[in-house]
Amino acid sequence: MGNRVTRGDFEWVYTEQPHTQRRKEILAKYPEIKTLMGPDPHLKWIVSGMVFMQFLACYLVKDLSWKWIFFWAYAFGGCINHSLTLAIHDISHNVAFGNKQAKWNRWFAVFANLPIGIPYSASFKKYHIDHHRYLGGDSLDVDIPTDFEGWFFCTPLRKLLWLFLQPLFYSLRPLYVNPKAITRMEIFNALVQFSVDLIIYYLWGLKPIIYLIAGTILCMGLHPISGHFIAEHYMFLKGYETYSYYGPLNWLTFNVGYHMEHHDFPSIPGCRLPMVKKIAAEYYDNLPHHQSWIRVLWDFVFDDTISPYSRVKRLCKLAKES
Repeated sequence: MGNRVTRGDFEWVYTEQPHTQRRKEILAKYPEIKTLMGPDPHLKWIVSGMVFMQFLACYLVKDLSWKWIFFWAYAFGGCINHSLTLAIHDISHNVAFGNKQAKWNRWFAVFANLPIGIPYSASFKKYHIDHHRYLGGDSLDVDIPTDFEGWFFCTPLRKLLWLFLQPLFYSLRPLYVNPKAITRMEIFNALVQFSVDLIIYYLWGLKPIIYLIAGTILCMGLHPISGHFIAEHYMFLKGYETYSYYGPLNWLTFNVGYHMEHHDFPSIPGCRLPMVKKIAAEYYDNLPHHQSWIRVLWDFVFDDTISPYSRVKRLCKLAKES
């Protein structure tokens, strides 16, 4: 990783992110990996099925008591919604329709957003590009917690609260760390989302809306699937800033656990990332990885050496837009 200097409580490094060099080495040795790039022909059908499943659920929960609304939101609907946010993650890399159909990907992401209940996809796309381009970049990568988060959420109870409030921090942090102008796509995303919310409310009342939004908030907070938020880039071992997870929850999350492979090859859809690991096994098999997202959450809360400060940060120069 090169020379390190301690500044504050983050792990400051003065080297480029490791994914760029590893990508070059792997492609030079295994050029056939380029054939894995391109759209996933099944993604649009899987996502469409999940969206319509949630619309059906909205009809089914409309007469349930409130306790069952929240139970099914956490146990079922929220799992689908969290999975849809990860589908939107894949779609943000144009893997639904390919790079030549960028607008189709943007519009389809808005469609995938509908069960989430609040507009998300366009803003995520805007900032996620920076997360890849400037991984760990100070004031550029909004995936990095703020100094306040690192300073305040430092005890087991406070870290547990931080996990519960993750959706709030993920939505508000960009506005503080790296505010950007609102785009037309974000306005379109919001208009479509709130229009569909109003239609659902008109047809079936308030409970389906609460079911959708509560599921999104609860399952992006303290939930087994949310272990991926911590597992991906929190520094459990000094010198390693990205980690993969190869367990069964990848089946529900479009292989987001293959995160080392994803950052090496962001244009390869999640369904093909296991092939990257298989082809270039010697580059991944000996790297540290997580066995369980639940264990990740447990360790994050109760291990005194891990906190929101456990992230690599670097100074990055802004790339020139083409």
